[in-house]
Amino acid sequence: MKNKSLVSINDFSKEDYLAILETAAEFEKDPVQNILKGYVIATLFFEPSTRTRLSFESAINKLGGRVIGFTDAASSSVKKGESLKDTIITVANYSDLIVMRHPIEGSARYASEVSGVPIVNAGDGANQHPTQCLLDLYSIKKTQGTLENLNIALVGDLKYGRTVHSLLMAMSSFNPTFNFISPPELQMPSAYKSSLDDKGIKYYEHTNLEEALQYADIVYMTRVQKERFSDPMEYEKVKNAYILKNSMLEGTKDNLRILHPLPRVNEIDTDVDSNPKAYYFQQALNGVYTRQAIIAKILGLK
Repeated sequence: MKNKSLVSINDFSKEDYLAILETAAEFEKDPVQNILKGYVIATLFFEPSTRTRLSFESAINKLGGRVIGFTDAASSSVKKGESLKDTIITVANYSDLIVMRHPIEGSARYASEVSGVPIVNAGDGANQHPTQCLLDLYSIKKTQGTLENLNIALVGDLKYGRTVHSLLMAMSSFNPTFNFISPPELQMPSAYKSSLDDKGIKYYEHTNLEEALQYADIVYMTRVQKERFSDPMEYEKVKNAYILKNSMLEGTKDNLRILHPLPRVNEIDTDVDSNPKAYYFQQALNGVYTRQAIIAKILGLK
């Protein structure tokens, strides 16, 4: 893992995932260390972010590192017409690792090919979000005691949802059963379903959320992402397709936990927040420990 970019969740092996989760658990017990003293981490966010950016910055600060970068491409030389290549090569000269979010699919892979330091993909369009995936794995293992043989319901925007794409690929190493719940317009892309077919992983597609809840160990809710739609009318048609309410959780399995990469719009009613099966805010906190582990592993400090 040392000096290796994390662009796709497939860049790391199952053994790598487990090593990161083990290190994240160590950081949860002792999150304030000084192992990044003297290191500079660049955070380049060409697209808005709250949890991902702030949890990375929190992780770096708790480990004694320094953060440089920008939170809006409009405040960088990109606004003047600078290419992504020139931006990455320049910032790599100033830093030991670059964390990057970009709206264009494949941008993180391209950045890793021109950068002189490792790139960590913090989301590239509708493609991948591998660090979110790793914190999701950490949250699943922490709540279920295992990653093996779980029933996982993925709900909402399965077409453009980069978090569900990454999670599907990572969990495929642990013999899950997937239930896909989405409107027809936002179904899981066929390439991902073909990959599951090739691996012999079972999956079922639904349009009814409540029928899938009864079997689930994990319910992974996602928002319908307005920014991915070129036609506003198409967004309006599907934006309220699924809303999870507290009453819908009656009779579900005791070990069920509800995850969400956040931000939430209205796909989880606020009455769910007080239910002990709601785990999404703790999930966001787990992002600090997991991102500490990712940075430490890539820089060879753990």
